[in-house]
Amino acid sequence: MLNEVIVMKLSKLQKEIIQLKKSENAVLLVHNYQTIDIQEIADYIGDSYELSVKAAQIKDVDYIVFCGVDFMAETASILNPDKTVLIPDENAKCPMAAMLPASLIRNAREKHQDAEVMVYVNTWAETKAEADVTCTSSNALKIAKKLQAKTILFGPDKNLALYVQERVPDKTIIPIPDHGHCYVHSQFTYEPLERKEEHPDAILMAHPECTPEVLKRADFIGSTSQMYNYAKTSNHKKFIVTTEIGLIQRMRRELPGKIFIMAKPDAVCTQMKMHTLEKIKEVLVNKDKIVKVDNRIAEKARKAILRMVELTND
Repeated sequence: MLNEVIVMKLSKLQKEIIQLKKSENAVLLVHNYQTIDIQEIADYIGDSYELSVKAAQIKDVDYIVFCGVDFMAETASILNPDKTVLIPDENAKCPMAAMLPASLIRNAREKHQDAEVMVYVNTWAETKAEADVTCTSSNALKIAKKLQAKTILFGPDKNLALYVQERVPDKTIIPIPDHGHCYVHSQFTYEPLERKEEHPDAILMAHPECTPEVLKRADFIGSTSQMYNYAKTSNHKKFIVTTEIGLIQRMRRELPGKIFIMAKPDAVCTQMKMHTLEKIKEVLVNKDKIVKVDNRIAEKARKAILRMVELTND
């Protein structure tokens, strides 16, 4: 909850949205990559796993406003069939999710009938419905180790698949498709390593969607929230952050006294940045941009998502 000191510093529009949330009995879920003005009025900020868990725990609200990309809002809807999920901008669609349509899962299963299918939450609902379990960058390793099958079909991010394969050598991780990637994280090449040479006393943090070359040199690898928590609790003062700029902006705001260096200042997820304060207010007033998943697909996808939560907490 926002304290009175923070509220006093907010803009008129931010305060209007806070009042609308109260009057409409709505909650605002915000991904780490959102802009600071949106983060400042969030009820919950986190990575895809944290927000998935929070979506499943939400009680006594009528509306969930999700500031993230399409698959995140779909997940919130799947886990809250009795609530209305709103997205401020319907064009906030994840390009990586589009790389793994459900048909690719079905085709891969035919070729590898003994395999289990683990899909990244960065996928559409119909793709999750074809999976045995979902995962995020924060729990992919744990879930892969707990699956019974020796062969795991995993997508859509190839770099995350390679990251898991290297750390779970007793299993065969088959990436589907073989070209799946996050266009933000895959653009990091030499920049993080140059920043490390310029700041040898800094901790190089990297998201597991980054290339293997970057991950091999990283001091810490983790999801956005894992990076946040590591920086928060670490005795180190300086960090090179290899992910989208929204997380760096959040850490600079919330973790004073520490230095955060952008590995690549123009690493921006355009789709995440489509949401604005104006659009949040508009959707709270009009309630017209509703995210709803077909019941048949939602039921199957829900099982894969809840199995992820079960295996993570086990």
